Amino acid sequence: MVARNAPAGQDAAAPAIAMPLWREDRELTFRRPALSGNTSADVAIVGAGFTGLWAAYYLLQADPSLKVVLLEREFAGFGASGRNGGWASSIFPVSLGRVEQLYSHQSALDLQAAMNETVAEIGQVVTDEGIDCEYARDGFISLARSQAQWARARATVAGAEKFGTPGQWKLLDAGAAREKINAASVLGGIYTEHCALLHPDKLVRGLATWVEDHGGVIYEDTAVDEIGKGIARTQRGSVTASVVVRATEAFTPEFPAYRRSIAPLYSLVVATAPLPRQLRAELGLGGRTAFNDMRNLRIYAHPTSDGRLVFGGRGAPYHFRSKVDPSFDVDEKIHEKIITTMHEFFPALRDVPITHRWGGPLGVPRDWFPSVGYDKRNKMAWAGPYVGDGVATSNLAGRILRNLILDKRDTLNSLPVVNHKSPKWEVEPFRWFGVNAGLRAAATADLEERVTSKPSKISALMEKLTGAH
Repeated sequence: MVARNAPAGQDAAAPAIAMPLWREDRELTFRRPALSGNTSADVAIVGAGFTGLWAAYYLLQADPSLKVVLLEREFAGFGASGRNGGWASSIFPVSLGRVEQLYSHQSALDLQAAMNETVAEIGQVVTDEGIDCEYARDGFISLARSQAQWARARATVAGAEKFGTPGQWKLLDAGAAREKINAASVLGGIYTEHCALLHPDKLVRGLATWVEDHGGVIYEDTAVDEIGKGIARTQRGSVTASVVVRATEAFTPEFPAYRRSIAPLYSLVVATAPLPRQLRAELGLGGRTAFNDMRNLRIYAHPTSDGRLVFGGRGAPYHFRSKVDPSFDVDEKIHEKIITTMHEFFPALRDVPITHRWGGPLGVPRDWFPSVGYDKRNKMAWAGPYVGDGVATSNLAGRILRNLILDKRDTLNSLPVVNHKSPKWEVEPFRWFGVNAGLRAAATADLEERVTSKPSKISALMEKLTGAH
């Protein structure tokens, strides 16, 4: 964590390993006991992030007699669940058009409806369970800040109407868009109500407490070395279970059997000092609306409950052989680009101190398509990865895992994410070349649009090839 008393407009020196804003009030000296010896369970979950905790929540809610054990290498919420951008949105990483190509038009509509409902479901759970995670459902606006982006905004709304999701996006003119977020160069935007903001680490802590209060057991500092048929092996002992759930997101490639299943990509974030109330009002940051603009290399931002601005983005390189390391959480070059972008949005923030820099890996399957599944014969279940859209999707995954494991009939079980099989990533060095070329292509597409003022042909080709949007 960067020092809080840096001079205006300057950062104190960033450490090699940064602490996310969300964890500054966490008692980091507290750690749950590690596994000690062999044990058994009805359900063993590898990974105590959002996926694992939501699965445990819904399983125990449905059947309080279940013995549910979670195994976590670090501490609950150590991964993306405790360091993300704080959006619980209905965004799915693959376009509905690609979902239709792979499955059906109705499947795509059902998936979008389920994602919309999930945003509300999270709000209902935190209300019912008294989890104070600063949940605020003020929606999400994607600003158009160039002619190319404005053309894409109009096409997005028209495309949603034509596809059969009227009202999913609302087109806003420049005045209406600036009323929500008063960024520089705004020409308009698109808005959806299906997005909420929350404090991710407080949600992790609330879910973990609920799980433990209802009989679940969380073992921290317990690295799982091998996942087999109904068994999770660690150096501290093994857990034998009727089903083992793999909920390891970007850390999945560290298991040899899944080395080519997921490519970890890093997303990096900064946070400002609390902004003066008048400045927040002038910039449209007085509410809790999530926002970005319609560039190709994704960014994301929102005002926090205590008046800070959190601003993050992609662009950090993929590391050879899917390597994940704490030293990658801070990348001076990429963090500076993110700060520059924030200042392009809001020149008035140039003298506001940056108090936090952090980052972390997210998981990307070869086809960008998240998956939730259960192989009953082999006593294995899984969920993820989510390509950076996991705050909400992990909740949906938790409910689907409950259904599959407990053989509960539900319309969610027919969604296209259920038992979806993604192809494997290429072997190295082709994976390294391909992933980083894709990142460069997104950045080049944004440059192309600045030069031509038209939607990028490179971006259109990339979406056609990957289905990502």
